[in-house]
Amino acid sequence: MDLDAYVIAKNGSWRRLEELAGRRKLSGREADEMMGLYEAASTDLSIIRSIAPNSPQSARLSGIIGRARTRFTGVQGGAFAGIGRFFVSSFPVTVYRLRWTTLWIAVAFVALVWAVGAWVASDPSVQNALGSPDTLRALARHDFVDYYSNNPAGAFALGVWSNNAWLAAQVIALGITGFFVPYSLLQNAVNVGINAGVLFSYGYGGTFFAYILPHGIPEMTCVFIASAAGLKIFWAWVAPGPRSRAAALAQEGRSLITAALGLALVLALSGLVEAFVTPSGLPAVVKIGIGVVFFCALWTYVLVLGRRAAAAGETGDLSPSEAGEQEIAAG
Repeated sequence: MDLDAYVIAKNGSWRRLEELAGRRKLSGREADEMMGLYEAASTDLSIIRSIAPNSPQSARLSGIIGRARTRFTGVQGGAFAGIGRFFVSSFPVTVYRLRWTTLWIAVAFVALVWAVGAWVASDPSVQNALGSPDTLRALARHDFVDYYSNNPAGAFALGVWSNNAWLAAQVIALGITGFFVPYSLLQNAVNVGINAGVLFSYGYGGTFFAYILPHGIPEMTCVFIASAAGLKIFWAWVAPGPRSRAAALAQEGRSLITAALGLALVLALSGLVEAFVTPSGLPAVVKIGIGVVFFCALWTYVLVLGRRAAAAGETGDLSPSEAGEQEIAAG
């Protein structure tokens, strides 16, 4: 293909995209036009890179596309551009891409917790295997509740946050093994189910929900997202598609490690809820409501900004210039 002729043929649409990206305000029609031009230019860039990846034409078009993407995502340049891009684009689009896998993991987890809880609550022989009646009665009456207030709230919040952030990072990093994610989820579901079963069997089911849901809703949501990220890395290794396995793992690993960083921040807030809200004297409906509001705020943020970033072509990965070349090209 004649690269110069191709550039001449496409130059008008690129100039128009550059013009729209530079405007402070866009009408609805202009925004739609810009999106169409952006998608077409992205295709053009892929074609040019397959022919001359280091050409001036490639660099020029990459710059235009970058400005257009910034226009869509709302991230401005400057010293804090990287931080702004992380919160406005990279993190929400990474979680947005994982939304359906996260949902199915959550459904499976809740179903397993319910099954284990029902089994423990309905079978005295299972309860006897778990401990003596005095031990289980103490767990139901006060040990389960006391866990959240045995230590100073600040130290407890820090401990919870570090433990959960480390777990999320492990689940993502070790997801490539294929077995660590289901093992970790199974272990957590069984533990939660056992506690639920014991408390329900002694008539403390309301206490279980009042003390597990305020922080558990956002906390387990983060665990589910991290699990989805780990499984996606595993799938990139199993089914890399047209990419080499190394390139697929590198691309998914770079984008999904973003999830670990973002989830660490969300888990810090969840830790504060667990330390200060869960053991508080607030009515149960208020405490659970705080967890629900936290959950809704997180997913509103992800769905609104993530969808917008995805429409602009973001994946959460580094830019080509930051990521470097993926394969050795012939000279």
